[in-house]
Amino acid sequence: MKNFFLSFLLVSFTWTAAKAQVLDPVKWTTSVEKISDTEYDLIAKAKIDRGWHLYSQSVPDNGPIPTTFTFETNEKFELTGNTIEEEGRTIDDPVFGMRIKFFEDVAEFRQRIKLLNNELSIVKGEVEFMVCDDMRCLPPSYIDLSFDLTKTEKFSGTDSNGSDSNASEDNNIIDFQNPVKTKNNKEILVTDKQEKEADNTGLWTIFILGIGAGFIALFTPCVFPLIPMTVSFFTKQSKNKAQGIKNALIYGLCIIVIYVLLGTGVVAIFGASAINEFSTSVAFNLIFFFILIIFAVSFLGAFEIMLPQSWANKIDSKAGKGGYTGIFFMALALAIVSFSCTGPFVGNIIVLSATKGGLAPMIGMLGFSMALALPFGLFAAFPGWLNSLPKSGGWLNTVKVVLGFLELAFAFKFLSQADLVLQLHFLEREVFIAIWIAIFGALAFYLFGKIKLPHDSPLTHISVGRLSLGLLVLSFTIYMIPGLWGAPLNLISAFPPPLDYAESPYGVGNSKTGGGFITGDAQELPDGAHLLAPHQILAFNDYDKGLAYAKKVGKPVMLDFTGWACVNCRKMEQNVWPNDQILNILKNEVVLISLYVDDKRKLEDDEVVESKLRPGKKLKYIGQKWSEFQTIKYKTNTQPFYVLMGHDEENLNAPVGYTPDVDDYLEWMNEGVDAFKK
Repeated sequence: MKNFFLSFLLVSFTWTAAKAQVLDPVKWTTSVEKISDTEYDLIAKAKIDRGWHLYSQSVPDNGPIPTTFTFETNEKFELTGNTIEEEGRTIDDPVFGMRIKFFEDVAEFRQRIKLLNNELSIVKGEVEFMVCDDMRCLPPSYIDLSFDLTKTEKFSGTDSNGSDSNASEDNNIIDFQNPVKTKNNKEILVTDKQEKEADNTGLWTIFILGIGAGFIALFTPCVFPLIPMTVSFFTKQSKNKAQGIKNALIYGLCIIVIYVLLGTGVVAIFGASAINEFSTSVAFNLIFFFILIIFAVSFLGAFEIMLPQSWANKIDSKAGKGGYTGIFFMALALAIVSFSCTGPFVGNIIVLSATKGGLAPMIGMLGFSMALALPFGLFAAFPGWLNSLPKSGGWLNTVKVVLGFLELAFAFKFLSQADLVLQLHFLEREVFIAIWIAIFGALAFYLFGKIKLPHDSPLTHISVGRLSLGLLVLSFTIYMIPGLWGAPLNLISAFPPPLDYAESPYGVGNSKTGGGFITGDAQELPDGAHLLAPHQILAFNDYDKGLAYAKKVGKPVMLDFTGWACVNCRKMEQNVWPNDQILNILKNEVVLISLYVDDKRKLEDDEVVESKLRPGKKLKYIGQKWSEFQTIKYKTNTQPFYVLMGHDEENLNAPVGYTPDVDDYLEWMNEGVDAFKK
């Protein structure tokens, strides 16, 4: 099942940003297309580095920064309509919690104008945009564009550093041949070869998970009893042992062919590139929620899901023809007859494969069918092993019921995903955890024999294995209970909604008030400070106020260059910062100053200054101020980016970027704090 194996997929096949590196993943060029004597299309084309996303002009609130074009209009021309963009790709993004459209590789934007004066030759404009990859988002960039109406070839826009945006790619700041290294001399940029290796690793993961699902499916009431029956048929009907083994192997091969063809059909119908987008849609998550609920209720014994009996009858009639054709139809009969048990596995593998896209559904089905077919070949070759198989009985139904409970629990992950995207707040964190506690609690009672279901055999005693599993499930249920009061529940962090998507993001009994207090804490916050949910870390968003407070209390400063749309920033805050030792340092040993590079609030009039990176341009927004500050002082524009510094504003140690390893991050923090104390 997809979610049953989801824990195996927690390894990310992505790359991290290099330290002290200014990234420039988008190159803009301009051209002009003449429509008529008075109408022209101004064309701005973005060439996007592999792995990066440029967002649409239309993005919901609280999402990434949209691409925005502005033109220096005058009496010589007028704009006709809005700037038109290409179709792009639209997904329901689970991280931002909304439906987002973005572009990959190349994006083209067109703005039609109507000339009012034939003397016009140059139209100037500007594009504001934001780009992200799988691991980071860059702060908003502003590019000057120039459109020459006297020429049809492309012209260069001027980037934020005043350089030629149509420059040769050899001048690209990212040097894949000589990647920047960390202080441990480890490469942290990924070459094309490494990306391919990561893709291959992802397919291997899908394949292994498919094998795991196949082995579990073997121990269901629809499949397990068929193993000795089918193997005995081949061995008894064949003229000799060699032929029996051959027929059983062909039978297993036919099973593989049937399921791989199913995966191939999915790719052929929906397209390799569309599968992933399909899997991330709200409609799909809702549909799969209901499908899992139906399968779960079926596994629990309410009814049996069967394909039409006429299908099985027609296949059975053809299976009796003999020869290879008959063997193939016997395998097809197995697939149809066992559908009520294997159907959920097949569906979940295809959905799991959809997150990878490409040939993953075929690879997943290959692994599943190989595990399903393996026993038929092995037991045909060694028929004596059949005597070692456990007898069919009530334990098979127990396996099916346990799977039903798991299906029921995992169904709510899909419902939660849709709820997050739509921001309905129907299935917030506490509600989700309460549902899981109820489901796994009921499963524990079932394993202990306190709950009986329709197809259960009489239970005279509980086996050691069943008792052990029951205790494990009960322990897991108890572990989840503190999650109702704000515990992070790291073991299942990939399943429930995030900590801030909750009725009480600060934990039950604590809620932030408009006066800057935390309920139950009478201490007033320093000027310019606030408390970060859910861990109540004292933080500043103003550099000067934060530095002044650090000097007052005698603590070092930790600069946190972050962004509202920074995915990895949230990962660090949710997965690394909650560590007890790190949280203690953040609360007691340093003064945290979080500088949001994508803050769109306007600067006060007396704070507006000319950009040092873009002479002649003014810094209009708070985010621009911090983004330029980071770029100039630290020669990097990636987030998150962390700096530990003393009161003289000099670094205490080397700054770091995205560091998901808790031990490495803790070592870095201790190094800086110790340097401050010396």
